[in-house]
Amino acid sequence: MRKKVSIFLAAVMAASMLTACSSSETAQSGATQEQTEASVQTQTGEESASFAEQTADGQTYKVGVLQLTEHAALDASNEGFIAALDASGIIYKVDQQNAQNDQSACQTIATKLVSEENDLILAIATPAAQAVAGATSEIPIVGTAITDYAEAGLVNDNEAPGTNVTGTSDLTPVTEQIDLLTRIFPDAQRVGILYCSAEANSQIQAEMAIAACEEKGLSSETFTVSSSNEIQTVVESMVGKVDVIYAPTDNTIAAGMATVSMVATDNGLPIICGEAGMVEAGGLATYGIDYYQLGYLAGEMAVSILKGEASPAEMPIGYLDASKCELTVNEETAAALGVDLSVLDE
Repeated sequence: MRKKVSIFLAAVMAASMLTACSSSETAQSGATQEQTEASVQTQTGEESASFAEQTADGQTYKVGVLQLTEHAALDASNEGFIAALDASGIIYKVDQQNAQNDQSACQTIATKLVSEENDLILAIATPAAQAVAGATSEIPIVGTAITDYAEAGLVNDNEAPGTNVTGTSDLTPVTEQIDLLTRIFPDAQRVGILYCSAEANSQIQAEMAIAACEEKGLSSETFTVSSSNEIQTVVESMVGKVDVIYAPTDNTIAAGMATVSMVATDNGLPIICGEAGMVEAGGLATYGIDYYQLGYLAGEMAVSILKGEASPAEMPIGYLDASKCELTVNEETAAALGVDLSVLDE
């Protein structure tokens, strides 16, 4: 059980997830999935409702989607993107692909989407975008759930991409999340920052968290995994060394939050998370952005590109309104930890 409260943040964000491969091809967002003998999932569906609303030239656009892995935030981004395409009234067919957090699968899927000459490719999460960008410099690429496009080598500059890539950033309000940590745990002294070392954008957030902890007079220590197989061991190693765990919007950790939460909660360690899906999976609390709206914004950008109204090279990276974020808490986790969240109502 959780409760959500709309919260206004004072700071403005500056410019921020795996070995089977799943594929899908559909013309609507509500399709079903079937597992094939080759461990490939296929979605099928009838034409999208948007097909009934014909565009001026009647063109049907081919849109490929490469999602890094399955977890709440990335799924919500995908749903928001499709909703924006539907709302635009364009005619489109979408090929949904999921790499299940496998980088080699990302490369294979990226090559497939490019060879099929899609009109535009949506890349959800940094590794997915890097794989697609490495496969084509001509097909427009719109990314989402990516922290910093320039740091990830996807664009020349976040304000003026200069490449075939643009999209929306999920840059997390890390400072406000550390503030939340200190409000709930005013006596905490040691913060363990948990993330995957293979994710460049997680490193950016970790550095921001270290700086925020230092400003609050907290000591911090990083604990990294290189794959989901290391999560349990690494979280167990944090017991007795830290008072609170901070986990940013890291795809590997988000996908493995059930394991993180199990070990941490059993050992009395609360987790302040980078996004709401991680809280729903067992974390304690977060201030986070709405990934559905992030995906929707990416979808609106994609529509402009498909219609020829804009070019990725000239389209700045998009951000959600940084003055608003959502506070999400997990009351079941709070009860299990014996944490009083009434301080958040003050």
